[in-house]
Amino acid sequence: MNRVVLIGNLARDPELRYTSSGVAVVNFTIAVNRPFSNQQGEREADFVNVVAWRQLAENCANYLKKGRKAAVDGRLQTRSFENQEGQRIKVTEVIADNVEFLSPRSESNTQAGYNNNPFEQSSSKDPFADDGKPIDISDDDLPF
Repeated sequence: MNRVVLIGNLARDPELRYTSSGVAVVNFTIAVNRPFSNQQGEREADFVNVVAWRQLAENCANYLKKGRKAAVDGRLQTRSFENQEGQRIKVTEVIADNVEFLSPRSESNTQAGYNNNPFEQSSSKDPFADDGKPIDISDDDLPF
């Protein structure tokens, strides 16, 4: 079985390209925190290359940016090629079958004060603390 699931932050903006036959392909790197600290007490991360194809590639290019949190589900693939100096280069990457965008689009993505909770409001005011009046919701608005 070859299955990989990663959750992390993009280390760089996605790079969208198209093959000669017009198929979209995107490359990006996701930083995944390790579950332990090093001897200095610092958390380290692994930087994993991810490749997505077709519509998923275009969606990633449109909605993901450096610093945004994403979940990647896919398979591990190793390939090799010869560089311009004639050296054999081996590359291991995740071929994404599904990518979930975990950061809200409106997020500013500043490193300080990163807020992953889209429901958390900046003010401490309770949005449901009304003066006891009933909420008017039509039956068409209910999901059931």
